[in-house]
Amino acid sequence: MRSDEKSPMKILLIDSHRLFCEGLRHLLQQLSDDVVKILEATSFSEGLRLAEQHPDLSLVLLELKSPGSEGALSVKHFRELYSHFPLVVLSSEESSCIIKKALDYGADGFVCKSSGGSTLLSALSLVLDGSIYVPQQFLHPPAISSDHENNNSNDRNSSCNEYGLTSRQMDVLMCLHAGLNNKEIASAINLAEGTVKVHLANVYQTLRVKNRMEAIRVARQLGLVGMSHSKNRVAA
Repeated sequence: MRSDEKSPMKILLIDSHRLFCEGLRHLLQQLSDDVVKILEATSFSEGLRLAEQHPDLSLVLLELKSPGSEGALSVKHFRELYSHFPLVVLSSEESSCIIKKALDYGADGFVCKSSGGSTLLSALSLVLDGSIYVPQQFLHPPAISSDHENNNSNDRNSSCNEYGLTSRQMDVLMCLHAGLNNKEIASAINLAEGTVKVHLANVYQTLRVKNRMEAIRVARQLGLVGMSHSKNRVAA
């Protein structure tokens, strides 16, 4: 290969549904102007072997119902072995509980198979740019709770400032500005790491940015963080 030729984008697809994979293979070619090479594994164990054999993977797509998979727990197992690959769950599962667990265990995104092709491509592009993708139905769940304390929390978090950010999202944004990673943010404001990812995804969407650096830059321009951030905080 000539030195000026680019290496192909290499994607590992772990899914046993052959017909779905065949259609997905053609769709994934649209992710890059360069060659996109698709590696396919029909079981979770085979996916782990391929990940070991190809340390230059650009992206991993995991169906939680693949043979040998343990559902969302498989994300944790994969992350323990391969923490550096962008990992997106592409699954027929649509339970909010499963989505949350997958994000808590380290998934960079969760795309439901019922989503359209354009949604999938947008989600994968976002993850490849270093951001987190969360399904819209999980970002805006129904506010139903019989617990008084939960209702108070929902009321607090549903109050938005003039830019559309809730109080909790502002907490996350300020931790982001302070240079904390997701785990540190979770510890600082007493949230699960997966919940932090959800809030970050919503912050990115509201501020119309793609990653952490852009979010900080725009937040500074708007006066949301820095010397003047306090006047923009949502009242608790």
